[in-house]
Amino acid sequence: MTLYIIGTGPGDISYMSQRAIEILKQVDCVAGYTTYIELITDLIIGKEIISTGMMKEVERVEKAIEQALAGKSCALVSGGDPGIYAMAGLVFEICKQRSIKLVRTQDKDNYTDNDTDLLIEIVPGIPALAAGAALAGAPLTHDFAAISLSDLLTPWEKIEKRLTCAAMADFVIVLYNPKSKKRDWQLKRAQKLILEHRDGTTPVGIITGAMRENQNISFTILDQMDTAQVGMQTVLFIGSSASLRYLDFLFTPRGYSKKYKI
Repeated sequence: MTLYIIGTGPGDISYMSQRAIEILKQVDCVAGYTTYIELITDLIIGKEIISTGMMKEVERVEKAIEQALAGKSCALVSGGDPGIYAMAGLVFEICKQRSIKLVRTQDKDNYTDNDTDLLIEIVPGIPALAAGAALAGAPLTHDFAAISLSDLLTPWEKIEKRLTCAAMADFVIVLYNPKSKKRDWQLKRAQKLILEHRDGTTPVGIITGAMRENQNISFTILDQMDTAQVGMQTVLFIGSSASLRYLDFLFTPRGYSKKYKI
């Protein structure tokens, strides 16, 4: 009875880990959001598929756990990394509520194989912030903060506090979920809060669909960030006071030039 929680990376199979590919080829069942399932179709031919749409996260996690407890090996897939704005945390939350004993596959000698024991392995994937940063240049070379602008699960008041604190602390700020069809004002508000602590000419990298067919890389400045074409597949990189544009790239020096007189 094994549940694998797999990060499929930014979307292209060539950016998945070898471990993730191996597991997907050997498991009995694969569960995931419809879009992520479609991106790995070639790897899961002939598998039992549990595919659900947006807002069905609890349902598919519960089904994946049920399949694993029934004796099947099941892979629950998440885009990017499963522990970053993804499914791993929800798996632990549900297992805790149900008092399901979890044993790492690496510690399977301690596995007793009863109805409430589950072998579990989390397979990391390249997160959107890492894929996006690689395309932008090197914006995350120094300290940074990642913040989602989606208030579906987090009160907006708390998001505003995080934005303000990150801007005050001069972190590079990575914004996930900047805009959707139903949420079209949060990015403008985030811009206003950050501008209270950061210059309007601060460089901003805009990466949409990283490592996918619709990939797009563009740059702007903080003053104009609210007019950028963004969506749920976009990650924004708002520079710190040290961040710089060079040619068609954005990078944040870590301090080598000051220390070693480069």
